[in-house]
Amino acid sequence: MLQNHYYDGLTEAGCDEAGRGCLAGSVYAAAVILPPDYRNDLLNDSKQLSAKKRYALRDMILRDAVAWAVGIVTPEEIDKINILNASILAMHRALDALKVRPEAVIVDGNRFKPYRDLPFATIVKGDGKYLSIAAASILAKTFRDDYMDDLAEEYPQYDWRSNKGYPTKKHRAAIKLHGVTPYHRKSFTLLPPEELSLDF
Repeated sequence: MLQNHYYDGLTEAGCDEAGRGCLAGSVYAAAVILPPDYRNDLLNDSKQLSAKKRYALRDMILRDAVAWAVGIVTPEEIDKINILNASILAMHRALDALKVRPEAVIVDGNRFKPYRDLPFATIVKGDGKYLSIAAASILAKTFRDDYMDDLAEEYPQYDWRSNKGYPTKKHRAAIKLHGVTPYHRKSFTLLPPEELSLDF
């Protein structure tokens, strides 16, 4: 069973990101503040859940959260500041957009930069340990999936509806055949080194 909070007695926001390992698309992050005594036994790390369960849980989170927000960093920004900094910036943007000010922040993973002057904790596999991080992982993942589905309408040949921008064989084959789009992250290794002689 996931734990309710890390910091006793503080209004705590859980943060997580989605899309860090993708070749295309923005990176998304979410910040969620849940009620102090919140319980939801269905909540878990978004990667452990089916798409149908994720979307059902998103509706519950949007209904039940004290506050929630999503932050986005574009492929152009990722190429300028690198994906680690972009992931942290997306979390900061999500925190900025919260309608309720948190007093502490807990983050999935092991890297974060201080947000304002708030205490924070980085928690490896935190989306499987704390409810608010699990909730943030579900929001970040589902809102990013919706965005990639929209991009797939514009560029159907890259199979983004199914791969969401991750480096699948089909995605890389489309890059080799069609070149890159404005949504690809140019600073990433879009094709394996042996195929990099291609002229994009």
